[in-house]
Amino acid sequence: MTHLTIEPSILYVGTPVALLSTENGDGTINLAPMSSAWALGDVVVLGLGSSGQTAHNLRHRPDLVINFPSPAEWEAVERLAGLTGRDPVPDHKRARFRFEREKFKAAGLTPVESELVGPPRVAECPLQFETSAVNVQFDADGNFLIVQARVLRVHADERIVVPGTSYVDPGAWSPLLYTFRHYFGLGPELGESFRTETPRGAEADRLLRR
Repeated sequence: MTHLTIEPSILYVGTPVALLSTENGDGTINLAPMSSAWALGDVVVLGLGSSGQTAHNLRHRPDLVINFPSPAEWEAVERLAGLTGRDPVPDHKRARFRFEREKFKAAGLTPVESELVGPPRVAECPLQFETSAVNVQFDADGNFLIVQARVLRVHADERIVVPGTSYVDPGAWSPLLYTFRHYFGLGPELGESFRTETPRGAEADRLLRR
């Protein structure tokens, strides 16, 4: 194996895509794709461009739904990619983005009412997290917003849930991945962590024999 020293312009090595629904000041809804998120416990940490409508909304209203699409929704995600809810469009986006207020309609997606927060969920997304942004602050250089969102309720398509449990079946769920600005789904399962709560194979057989 030979390694080269490179200077890539982006570092999206392979992260799940999320669609963030937030409420605009006039009561309409913004829907935006992003792929800088990670979870720890019941908190999801998001990295957002500070000039976007999502960032603007979360600085004023904490309600947020994090919707996770499957690979089947990649075209809808891409229909959102060149849109912004900011009017006027920020200077650095004008060459490639256009303003769009009706994001759900533009993407061909369906809003469905949330239970604990104001913004709707995306019906087509198999996983949906209703959350509240409990901490919103700039990164060290002041270029991005780092948002800590506490998960209040999780909705999952019944087809990806282990029957009779609250576990997502890792063999049934496949996130849409964003890898160096290309979309991918998961490949075949390679194995499982010793910490898994949804064992498969030999470990599952051992537990069933208890």
